[in-house]
Amino acid sequence: MESTEHSVSESSPEAAAMDYQAGPTLTPDRHSIAELRIAAVVPCHNEEASVAKVVTDLQTAVPGIVVYVYDNLSTDATAEKARAAGAIVRAERAKGKGNVVRRAFADIEADIYLMIDGDDTYEASAAPAMIETLLSGPYDHVLGVRKQDANGSAYRAGHETGNRVLNGVVGKVFGENVEDMLSGFRVFSRRFVKSFPAVSREFEIETELTVHSLHLRVPQTAVPVGFRDRPAGSESKLRTYHDGFKILALIIGLARHERPVAFYGLLGTVGWLVSVVLTVPIVIEYYDTHTVPRFPTLFLACTLLLVGFLAWTAGLILDGIRRSRHEASRLIYLRYEAPGAGTRPAATGDARPDPVAGDIR
Repeated sequence: MESTEHSVSESSPEAAAMDYQAGPTLTPDRHSIAELRIAAVVPCHNEEASVAKVVTDLQTAVPGIVVYVYDNLSTDATAEKARAAGAIVRAERAKGKGNVVRRAFADIEADIYLMIDGDDTYEASAAPAMIETLLSGPYDHVLGVRKQDANGSAYRAGHETGNRVLNGVVGKVFGENVEDMLSGFRVFSRRFVKSFPAVSREFEIETELTVHSLHLRVPQTAVPVGFRDRPAGSESKLRTYHDGFKILALIIGLARHERPVAFYGLLGTVGWLVSVVLTVPIVIEYYDTHTVPRFPTLFLACTLLLVGFLAWTAGLILDGIRRSRHEASRLIYLRYEAPGAGTRPAATGDARPDPVAGDIR
């Protein structure tokens, strides 16, 4: 990987951001990382023990990267430590990682976006490989799949099992294999970021990012990254059961929005089956006695039958709305170029179309 000295490294972080956003938009050679605008988003809440190391590790791994640390209501010296390490520090007063990501994706202009937690549990040295992978595809989303040592204890009790369960649920709902849905280390293209609505407020943001990539069917891949214990003095903000149930509730809500025919069709079918079970004894009794003594049960069965029809109708209508929404998202996505796209220099004498910008995929 090429690693030339970036001009912003000799100035203050704020001046670096100005030079950074005024730099070249895309390079003719999509493999020239040094000429691309690369921004790192580091959400932090009380991470004074680790944030400085995360910032310096990113700057060492990817020369020229501009690191934005978003201080999310920290009560310690997180902001001061990050600023001293060379990061641009911004404050987000709405509590929650999802709020930070939504703010960062809206405010920051870059060609490539890197998101990493500020707790120093991820190996920042994997960043260059992830960026190269994004450009070589080109991909719009590169997921850092956490791999800890055999004797590692970075995963808290129940977290690894819970992660696997949630991965399986999302895979079944959306029909795609998901390796590490809750990973906080990812690299995105500009077109992914600017087409991402970011509705979640807290730790559900990783799930929302995964589902966005699945329903938009963007080109994506995964890269293994090191995962380790938090440094001494740092505490996890993740609450196993509380956040797990919130993520599961988000998945159910996303299934309702993204698979409305299956979701409402299941409810409608269950209503029909219960209606049949309740109606059959009444019909048998009517043929035997020519009376209908259980009118409340018959009324309930008819109501469930109607509810089943309404559920299926709602699912079909919402599926049409979902399709329109996806088409609108896709059109927004297509407004932006692929990562590193551009025309080859004319001096090469090669009249063939660029493999990224010119090929029809």
